[in-house]
Amino acid sequence: MTPTLVLVAHGTRNPRGVEMIAALADAVSARVGTTRVAFVDVLGPSPAEVLRDTPESAVVVPAFLASGYHVHTDVPREIADSAHSSVAVTRALGPDPVLAQVMVDRLREAGWQAGDSIVFAAAGSSDPRALQEHRRAAAMLAEAARVPVRIGYVATSTPTVSDAVSDLRAAGHERVFVASYLLARGLFHNRLSDAGSDGVGAPLGVHPAIVDLVISRYREGIRSLGDRAMDTAAEELSPARRR
Repeated sequence: MTPTLVLVAHGTRNPRGVEMIAALADAVSARVGTTRVAFVDVLGPSPAEVLRDTPESAVVVPAFLASGYHVHTDVPREIADSAHSSVAVTRALGPDPVLAQVMVDRLREAGWQAGDSIVFAAAGSSDPRALQEHRRAAAMLAEAARVPVRIGYVATSTPTVSDAVSDLRAAGHERVFVASYLLARGLFHNRLSDAGSDGVGAPLGVHPAIVDLVISRYREGIRSLGDRAMDTAAEELSPARRR
């Protein structure tokens, strides 16, 4: 039986964010089969609840753009709490060059042109691992757009997006655009319109390349499950186990 894909997101009270994750799951499900959604915060169901209701093998795909606390702590804890016997967890969606290219597409839709300055806008994190991954993602965007990129944060970290835009203006950059490193519209994305830029790219959203990326992670998880099954079979057939 094909493993169930469990798409794990943060959770939000904003209906547009919930709708976006549901639409992403639907687009993935149309290509790979059963796809279920779980949330680690704000609303349910939790990953543990979904896994307890999943009798077959499962592949958990964290729908996060960096691997901070939720990926390193919440997701493993939820899987342990589920007591599910056959689960593979994949890498988070970001950072990845695919996301950088989607951000360039969103910027172009907002009026960005080659050579215009860019502020990479992320939510922020108190986890240094996530901040390091934001820097990697910003470097990927710089490579894809072929212009230097400044990082700005919407919530937790500094500099703020507004400060990053102001710094570029002060340095003589006439046109400055904000690239949204967010999955869906909501409070954080809405704040970007007040940063003083010439335009704001839409969130990553249900872009065809994002659907492909989720499916790629899922297939990595299937391979992991297969490798684990082969290791278990080899261990059971070893001379030490047969004695």
